[in-house]
Amino acid sequence: MTEGFGRTVRVVVCDDEQLLREALSRLVDVAPDLTVVGLAGNGAEALEAVARHSPDVVLMDIRMPVLDGIEATRRIVRGHPRTRILILTTYDLDSYVYAALQAGASGFLLKDAPSERLRDGIRIVAAGNSVLAPEATARMIEALRPDLPDEADRVLLTAITNLTGREREVFDLVATGLSNQQIAERLTISRYTVKVHVSSMLAKLGLPDRIQAVLALSRLRPHL
Repeated sequence: MTEGFGRTVRVVVCDDEQLLREALSRLVDVAPDLTVVGLAGNGAEALEAVARHSPDVVLMDIRMPVLDGIEATRRIVRGHPRTRILILTTYDLDSYVYAALQAGASGFLLKDAPSERLRDGIRIVAAGNSVLAPEATARMIEALRPDLPDEADRVLLTAITNLTGREREVFDLVATGLSNQQIAERLTISRYTVKVHVSSMLAKLGLPDRIQAVLALSRLRPHL
């Protein structure tokens, strides 16, 4: 179980497949601290649901009619900054996930993720943090073919090389989608220590959150 949000998390579920939309709604509603306040079959309906219900989190599909999940994410983040977007995807949507993260989504999970992982993901983004599906993160990064780094990325490359050995280990693991708990288990250190290293690493790199660490690694891996 993740750290609590402090109150019931209000969720809008957006997917163009009705059966999946209803199944996701049931999976969310079974948790006493989560409640579905709206359903949407496309991005335009998601915008209406967000305006009507002011949810904490939107579970957002990407490929949808009328308005896709990427543009819907961009508009929601711009018009309703307190609402967080959690993308639900499949393995064949890596480039779309990257675009959604750039549009301001707080993370992504696979559609076939275990029920409790999905519920924990909602809690994580509602609390202002990011969540990434480690099964798909590495695939997404490898699928991208970045151009030569611009000046800002060259500065970032220098900052990465100046990380301590442990901070670089943490950076690499964060950028593959692992949670603090998973990193702690991998490095055999406490979760608190991981949190300290993550904060220090992000500060040194001038990155606001874990999502930007993933995007940075996707661009810069060939140059590291």
